Amino acid sequence: MIQSARKGQELIEQAPNTATTQRRPYLLRVGEVARRSGVGVETLRFYERSGLLDRPARTENGYRLYGEEVLERLAFIKRAQALGFTLDEIGRVIAEKRAGQAPCAEVREIVRRRLKELDERMAQMRRYRRELAAALAEWDKIGESEGHICGLIEGAKIEPIAPSSDRLRKRDNETTSALRSTNKLKAS
Repeated sequence: MIQSARKGQELIEQAPNTATTQRRPYLLRVGEVARRSGVGVETLRFYERSGLLDRPARTENGYRLYGEEVLERLAFIKRAQALGFTLDEIGRVIAEKRAGQAPCAEVREIVRRRLKELDERMAQMRRYRRELAAALAEWDKIGESEGHICGLIEGAKIEPIAPSSDRLRKRDNETTSALRSTNKLKAS
């Protein structure tokens, strides 16, 4: 069976790899990419719109056909996310590589900043834990406390923990935006 797809104006034909045919790239439909990578179809489309994935070839019916190299790209994106990179940061790293530059210096700088942010966040969490433990010890002495709802909470002197940097807020906003996009697509 021969699959055909258009990439730009060029028609791509693909035959299965057999001993009698020349090896051609194997093209995967979006569902197969999602299944093999563990990334949802809507996420793949979002990554494509965001520039994290190259635009795939299309069949004459408009179906997306990806080369197998997309699986390596998706594995890279997942690893970078596991290291704490935002999608914007991953996009910059990919863009540097596309431009023929080695992105490793930027990657090291991003991780340096991430470690500093983590240290700040951990210090905040240790302070918060001490405050919370002190509040609980005081509440155990008080027992019940009248209030509008609960006097213990209403009388607490603990301030909420603020994000340690704009990066944390930006990451939360990216996640929220991605979820909104996915939910809008599901609703339609």
